[in-house]
Amino acid sequence: MKNFEKFATKPSSARRKFLKGAGIAAATGTAAIALAACDDKPKKEAKKADKIASPQVSKAKTQVLKVQTSWGSKSVFQDMAKQYVERVDKMSGGRLKIDLLPAGAVVKAFQVQDACHKGVLDGAHTVTAYWYGKNKAASLFGTGPVYGANASQILAWIHYGGGKELYRELVQDILKLNLVGFFCMPMPTQPLGWFKNQIKSADDMKGLKYRTVGLATDIMQGMGLKVTQLPGGEIIPALERGVIEAFEFNNPTSDRQFGAHDVSRNYMMGSYHQAAEFFEIIFNKNKFNKLATELQAILEYSAEAANTANYGFAMDSYSKDLQGLIHEDKVKVHRTPEAVMKAQLASWDEVLKKLEGDAFFAKVVKSQKDWSHRVAFYDLMNAADYKLAFKHHFPGEIKF
Repeated sequence: MKNFEKFATKPSSARRKFLKGAGIAAATGTAAIALAACDDKPKKEAKKADKIASPQVSKAKTQVLKVQTSWGSKSVFQDMAKQYVERVDKMSGGRLKIDLLPAGAVVKAFQVQDACHKGVLDGAHTVTAYWYGKNKAASLFGTGPVYGANASQILAWIHYGGGKELYRELVQDILKLNLVGFFCMPMPTQPLGWFKNQIKSADDMKGLKYRTVGLATDIMQGMGLKVTQLPGGEIIPALERGVIEAFEFNNPTSDRQFGAHDVSRNYMMGSYHQAAEFFEIIFNKNKFNKLATELQAILEYSAEAANTANYGFAMDSYSKDLQGLIHEDKVKVHRTPEAVMKAQLASWDEVLKKLEGDAFFAKVVKSQKDWSHRVAFYDLMNAADYKLAFKHHFPGEIKF
């Protein structure tokens, strides 16, 4: 004790060393505690984050939907359906899988709607023209009249102009079908088709046995053609057997895949028979309603995501195959004469007069026409003259 008192009351170098050492020890101890706390903080924060995030992650097991298309396994449309499936899979984190089947795997191409309604299939990738026999208004959601608006603008009508609600009314209220459906991929104008000889006037088409679908059958019949409706896979066999003499399907890639150039040599580009079509993606309503809300949203909005993928893929494929048809397959590609297109518009007028006696059909037509009047006016007034620019940079390639 005496030594301590002496040490405490008489400053010395020893005392200074002691205090300095104690201070360092205290500081070191405090730093160590702080460092430990800092080291432990990420772990605590991670645990806290886990507790917060866990309730947001659905623990539902993976669900599989059996979906059939109206397309052959090697069709470019089957590839586009796969783009939709890929987006559903990735957006759902693998919790929602689509078992995608080609036409004929379960039912025929024209039968997918009935199969979905009955629950034989969970879903289908098709077009409304394939079931227009149940109600001709179905064709207005893909193969309707042209009022100046293109496919992208009519798809905008579905989303923003009341088309979605009218489609639901037709499918669920009028036809009483157990379905929900979404639309995808604004298709480029479909060519007039393949003919043995170049079409120079509307008279050249009269009497021809011709394949098309939807309201286009009415339009072509009104122009004097003998029309047969066939799914894509049956076109070339029918052409070879003489059941049909000419046909249209959709685009240069599909037509080339069919081998159309092996049977016909004249390809007429441009038409009003189907200038604003899209894919219809449908699901059995009971099955759809049993899915978690976020999975329902994924099925719906993956269709919108696939729009960009499908269209970009189409532009690449269709343009390459048109060049292939011209330069490799030696097909004669012609622009459909304006006189033929005017005859199509006149035929549309007559068909609409007859069909607008149905109140629902008339309601859909009015909605589309009002939308097209406003939207097409804006676009046509504002759009650059792309043909003029093309001719400037690539003179002599197009003659119209």
